[in-house]
Amino acid sequence: MKKKSITNKLAFATRAIHAGQEPDPHTGAVMTPITLSSTYAQSAPGKHKGYEYSRVSNPTRKALEDCLSSLEGGSYAFACASGVAASSLIFEFLNPGDLLVAEEDLYGGSLRILTKILKPRGIDIHLMDLSKTDNISKIPTKAKMVWLESPTNPLMKLIDIEQISSFTKKHKILLAVDNTFLSPFFQKPLQLGADIVLHSATKYLSGHSDIIAGVVITNCQKLAERLAFWSKSLGPVLSPFDSYLLLRSLKTLHIRMKAHEENALELARFLEKQKSVKKVLYPGLKSHPQHPLALKQMSGFGGMISFYLKGGQREVFKCLSQFHIFTLAESLGGVESLVEHPSSMTHASSPHPPHESLIRISTGIEDIEDLKKDILQALKNL
Repeated sequence: MKKKSITNKLAFATRAIHAGQEPDPHTGAVMTPITLSSTYAQSAPGKHKGYEYSRVSNPTRKALEDCLSSLEGGSYAFACASGVAASSLIFEFLNPGDLLVAEEDLYGGSLRILTKILKPRGIDIHLMDLSKTDNISKIPTKAKMVWLESPTNPLMKLIDIEQISSFTKKHKILLAVDNTFLSPFFQKPLQLGADIVLHSATKYLSGHSDIIAGVVITNCQKLAERLAFWSKSLGPVLSPFDSYLLLRSLKTLHIRMKAHEENALELARFLEKQKSVKKVLYPGLKSHPQHPLALKQMSGFGGMISFYLKGGQREVFKCLSQFHIFTLAESLGGVESLVEHPSSMTHASSPHPPHESLIRISTGIEDIEDLKKDILQALKNL
């Protein structure tokens, strides 16, 4: 664990490059070394230089965690081997008989954990549409945790994090927010009242579709102490090499997120003009029903777009087979543009899959005119 450092007073771009990362004291190396050792020498039993075993702590992973906690505005971070490993670490706060309230529109992997793993273990799962502010007061006060995404995956709904955190704090309910879609560059749930923030670092934090990683971040020392114990005991930690790769990626996060958003906003407006497109879901559009909330709690709109085609699965599959630049693939947040069909791909195991006409785009940072042309030729025969 690492408390806030002086670098938190610096701008986001500066912290993305420097937070948690000092030149190596032995060699002067500017880039954080990859420390592959599993164990560390002790001068006497129980006396060491801060490291004893790499499952507990590792110098490369620690540098990453310090940087991530700084970017998210947190005090403690725990880097995990995947986003679902990070989720599982948070779910350790729940015991049989506890109630978990979750937003009903969630990443398919999260829904799978809730319905296929936690529920059979005796944890009560209650799914709600938390984007409707009237529903916030209907959250059972006996709940142990509220779990949400904003924007949601894949319907791009927004949840008023500040409003829901006021409710959860009043009733002493843990609030965990999956901030994967926006990254800490565009949204900081801890500042809005969340207790815990999760990222699938595989996505925007990595940005290059070459590692699997997750992170849990909090400001609360008591929560951090329990997370540290579970991380040490269960071992879902990120490897030193992947920690190094993620540190490398964070140095360009602010640049990449601006490019993702710029392309996504123009593509969303472009899609709204296409006759074969029924509806576009993107928080940056004035047509989005929660656009005012986006302006309030987000500093940018991100790179994710969902839209409904006119027609059904046949038209969708035909469209998806025509893309040249957009790659038909799951995941998101990479520099390359991806397109997918949630109901048969990322959310196929969901208890209530999205409508078959829904398409989700992860907008990359390619030339915007090339992306527009690719969409046009994919839609032209529909």
